[in-house]
Amino acid sequence: MRYISTRGQAPALNFEDVLLAGLASDGGLYVPENLPRFTQEEIASWAGLPYHELAFRVMRPFVTGSIPDSVFKKILEETYGVFAHSAVAPLRQLNGNEWVMELFHGPTLAFKDFALQLLGRLLDYVLEKRGERVVIIGATSGDTGSAAIEGCKRCDNVDIFILHPHNRVSEVQRRQMTTILGENIHNIAIEGNFDDCQEMVKASFADQGFLKGTRLVAVNSINWARIMAQIVYYFHAALQLGGPARSVAFSVPTGNFGDIFAGYLARNMGLPINQLIVATNRNDILHRFMSGNQYVKETLHATLSPSMDIMVSSNFERLLFDLHGRNGAALAALMDSFKQGGGFSVEQERWTEARKLFDSLAVDDAQTCETIAEVFAQTGEVLDPHTAIGVKAARECRRSLDIPMVVLGTAHPVKFPEAVEQAGIGKALQLPAHLSDLFEREERCTVLANDLKAVQAFVSQHGNRGKPL
Repeated sequence: MRYISTRGQAPALNFEDVLLAGLASDGGLYVPENLPRFTQEEIASWAGLPYHELAFRVMRPFVTGSIPDSVFKKILEETYGVFAHSAVAPLRQLNGNEWVMELFHGPTLAFKDFALQLLGRLLDYVLEKRGERVVIIGATSGDTGSAAIEGCKRCDNVDIFILHPHNRVSEVQRRQMTTILGENIHNIAIEGNFDDCQEMVKASFADQGFLKGTRLVAVNSINWARIMAQIVYYFHAALQLGGPARSVAFSVPTGNFGDIFAGYLARNMGLPINQLIVATNRNDILHRFMSGNQYVKETLHATLSPSMDIMVSSNFERLLFDLHGRNGAALAALMDSFKQGGGFSVEQERWTEARKLFDSLAVDDAQTCETIAEVFAQTGEVLDPHTAIGVKAARECRRSLDIPMVVLGTAHPVKFPEAVEQAGIGKALQLPAHLSDLFEREERCTVLANDLKAVQAFVSQHGNRGKPL
């Protein structure tokens, strides 16, 4: 399997190199040169497989030539063996044909664990094989950071620097990052918003001179391995609900477009998906594109669903690449105009093509709390605010009541007590046993100005387990 850049000027790479590269050298994102496609009979034969075995069958084509089957099987068994629920991603029924797929049974109680528990183990294997040491710099709006630290904390050949917006993540999210202590773990609170953090990460990848020869690796969803791992649970859900003999629809809470792009890939790999709903909050750049062909930066707002407080959706470039016939030069020109002018529309036929599969809805904080309260009254289930946005969008945008609708339950509600409280639910939420003492643990974090050079100087000074790079 070879991978190419969305902007057409970077060299094609194998899986191992893509894992370590993250962003392509031309500023683009890596995608498979050719997507594997499965027959309906092949997909149907996977019904009843344990999650790690299904993951092997779905992901194997992406790593062929880089990781032996026996090694990859062992990595996957270890990855999903740490999840608290034996089904790994269980489905919970809300009403007759509406389901929530619970993606929060991993160590950090969020869907990011599906990819980042895997990424840490893949890095361990590849870096040990190569005898290399790397630096991870990641930006988080809440969940990616803790999942990345948890997934990579035991990696002998990795130094981790996670940037989060100061005072703009929930307390549980912050503590899940800052209470994991280790010589190779560094949490940085940036006096800015998530997009500022993300821009610093992108700028650091573009010019890595400050690392003095060490390689940077991405843990954000620009890393192909993140997307690859998320494809699996679309197949998992469909197989539980009668697929591939019947179509399934999905509503996906998303700010960066990575999680829903995985669903788009699952469909292109042969899974019958009838509809994908982009569910987002007040920061609605994706909804404005899907509903009106306007992809334009606007002011970032803090909301009760902070993991989607994102102004620019990094992974959207991967879909735009396909919509432009995989023409790297055309995509590069489009992204350059976006950088210069802060917005764009695409040709009508390209937008119409996207709308054949995608619908969208933006949900504000008041509607989010109303949905949490409504679902609790109907079922006794407590939703986190991101999942509630997914449920609201599913109910507003659904094209067919005959087709099962699966909402991706992206996080445990205990991570967002403010939203649950504002929804008027009196039910006390308990942290799982492995996090029961979270609020008593020591925290370690450095607050830095919204200044790229200050961040890069900190990384250079504190890398290599406390020895300057």
